[in-house]
Amino acid sequence: MKIGVLSLQGGVIEHINHITKLGHVGVEIKKLEDMNGIDGIILPGGESTTIGKLLRETKMLIPLRDRILSGLPVWGTCAGMILLAKYIEGIDQEYLKVMDIKVRRNAYGSQIDSFKKNVVINEISSEPIPLVFIRGPLITEIYNDAKVICKAYGNIVAAKQNNMFATSFHPELTDNLEVHKYFLNMCR
Repeated sequence: MKIGVLSLQGGVIEHINHITKLGHVGVEIKKLEDMNGIDGIILPGGESTTIGKLLRETKMLIPLRDRILSGLPVWGTCAGMILLAKYIEGIDQEYLKVMDIKVRRNAYGSQIDSFKKNVVINEISSEPIPLVFIRGPLITEIYNDAKVICKAYGNIVAAKQNNMFATSFHPELTDNLEVHKYFLNMCR
């Protein structure tokens, strides 16, 4: 399979490395034409305001939204989750607005408040998975057919809705490949 990783800003190469380790092709998506022939796309962590601005400047925002709404599997990690959300607490900014979730940006504080927690995510693995949170958002509400995949410290930190998957944490910053395997199965 060929999996795109949005490469406008943020943690790109780590996702590509995990995809490669799992025997698939990871490609950087920097312009609209790069999306041709991909089986899924990862929206990485980074700075959601910057990535959103660059999506508009590159004229990829609407075509990417249309492809997701047409069924292209998508996984948003951290900032990527914010880009997918229909609702963002405290700001009027809109990005892709495709997933029925409401998020709170920087819910875990500043960079120095980053932490790691091992959690069993039953839908993904029966073994604990290391979850790395870096200035991560969290999901404060889910709507319609979106469903909770994982909670940590009582907060929703992963959700899925049809072809869309969102995580507050950064699986690409660990050696564990289980969350990437889960997304690849969504792309089959």
